[in-house]
Amino acid sequence: MNREWKSFLQDQGARFKDEAVQGFAEPAREMDAVAKTTVLVDLSDQALIRVHGADAQGFLNGQFSNDVRRVDERHSQLAAWCTAKGRALAVLRVFRRGEDYYLQLPAGLQETVLTRLRTFVLRAKVILEPADAELVSLGLAGARAESLLQETLGNAPADLEGCVTHAEVTVMRLPGPAPRFLLIAPPATARAQWQRLRAHATPVGPPAWAWLDIAAGIPRVYPQTSEAFVPQMLNLEILGAVDFKKGCYPGQEIVARTHYLGRLTQRMVRAHADAEAQPGMPIYAPELPGQATGSVVDAALSPDGGYDVLAVVRTRSAAAGRLHLGTETGPTLSLLPLPYSLPPEKESGETAGT
Repeated sequence: MNREWKSFLQDQGARFKDEAVQGFAEPAREMDAVAKTTVLVDLSDQALIRVHGADAQGFLNGQFSNDVRRVDERHSQLAAWCTAKGRALAVLRVFRRGEDYYLQLPAGLQETVLTRLRTFVLRAKVILEPADAELVSLGLAGARAESLLQETLGNAPADLEGCVTHAEVTVMRLPGPAPRFLLIAPPATARAQWQRLRAHATPVGPPAWAWLDIAAGIPRVYPQTSEAFVPQMLNLEILGAVDFKKGCYPGQEIVARTHYLGRLTQRMVRAHADAEAQPGMPIYAPELPGQATGSVVDAALSPDGGYDVLAVVRTRSAAAGRLHLGTETGPTLSLLPLPYSLPPEKESGETAGT
């Protein structure tokens, strides 16, 4: 984390554990705020990678599941970076500031993704480097979020995935249960913007943003779940993070085959548990004794108590609705609706996600 930004957050009352911001108040109070008010979120749990050079666009387009050529100063996108076997190493948000591309992803994956991406550079004129010293990530969500940005910056993107950059602040509109925006700015600019917004929004920590991602059905991949899922298991094609008409990228053949020929046997669902959940925890169902039917993708405290989760499970287990967390007799997972519809299963063809 940028030292200047960390010092500022400490002055603002942030609670830290090691180098990570936990929040600004008790977790239950913050989750109540995110459900009922407009919240201002520190996103220092998310890392940034800067990608620049004459071949930056072509390089990224040859690596990711989405068509990076569509990313410009008005449009961001979600994308997966996959192994040759089609498993998601990371799920990233791709956006631009000026001529440079940026990748946002969980901080725990930054070093791994940087190191592995660099091995594909070869003779391409492209440089990849951490950008956390030069830029800060903030979130703003709630009923007043859009009007606050219009008051403080003069503009806010109207369309989902849309971007605007004004006075050094890049703003992206993201899906969510209420208007939601991602802000990227240099530390000094972020400090000033935070102080303007704090007068009208409640400061909260990264777990609140994780809950908003879960409510929107947007998956994250962490070190413990990297390479566990193909993009369709994570509903990424529904979220517009997979382009089936673009050229090749690692794992493209598997991803395309799953789309055109496969019968997906596992899908991501949204659920609630009264007990604590963590990414990677196994999930069990009675119809599959002795083996897990899936695992937790992401989890966050719920404003209603307990934990809300995204989990990839076998479709027949999801249909039966009898899911247990951690063990075969563990806490019950109650299914919640996703904010989008899942496509109907194909009746025949190869199976994927077994």
